[in-house]
Amino acid sequence: MKSLMRWGAVLGLVGSALLGPTLSGNMQALALSEEQIMQKLRPVPVFTITDAQGAPLIASVANGGKPSSVAGVFISQQDAQAFVEQLKTKNPQLAQAVKVVPVSLAEVYKMDKANEGKAEGVDFTYVPMKGQVDSAVALLRQQGQQVNQFNGVPMFMATGGPENGYLTIQRGNEQVIPVFFKKEDLQAMLDKFKQQQPDLAAKVQIKVVNLEGVIDTLQKSNDQELNQIVLVPPRETLEFLRTLPQAPKP
Repeated sequence: MKSLMRWGAVLGLVGSALLGPTLSGNMQALALSEEQIMQKLRPVPVFTITDAQGAPLIASVANGGKPSSVAGVFISQQDAQAFVEQLKTKNPQLAQAVKVVPVSLAEVYKMDKANEGKAEGVDFTYVPMKGQVDSAVALLRQQGQQVNQFNGVPMFMATGGPENGYLTIQRGNEQVIPVFFKKEDLQAMLDKFKQQQPDLAAKVQIKVVNLEGVIDTLQKSNDQELNQIVLVPPRETLEFLRTLPQAPKP
């Protein structure tokens, strides 16, 4: 499992959101190739707990009466570290041998794909940020849906305009559709948008989806505009990774 230490391009995307979003038309209806999916997931940092050999920490859980191996993938570095702190009280010896490691979401996706159909394979379970789960449930309730819980890792995007199109931002020479892991990061972009285009911004609505569904859509959908989707990690994750020692360039 490879650690990632360079996130400048993603941090630049977060900043570019302040340059002025626009509203695209509705997504039209070629599924992305595996390499295209990997390219979209590669800049997204997530966190795993690894043992002394660098392998993901595995838990054995009952699944339909049969034990299965599960490894947690944390969206938040703080949540991953909190798990290690809890482990110190439950299993101090094990806790001394583990650490929180940032990895690319593409690496998790690649390993998950490699384990598909294998009886002894490891299932990777995404651990969402509780605050974002609460935000997702509250948002869905505000929009009239009767929900008590949110399954998966919530992600947030904005729609609006006469065709209820997706909010896009300019990145270089292309328009991209940002999908945020934190509602607050999307809201910060919308606040800037309101200053620039208040009439249009008044009609913008935040939509919530889940990461697992986004990845599944990238794999199966024939929507050409999927190429425009860019996953935007939490700002504090990017800031944390900037504090880590830079890996030497090859």
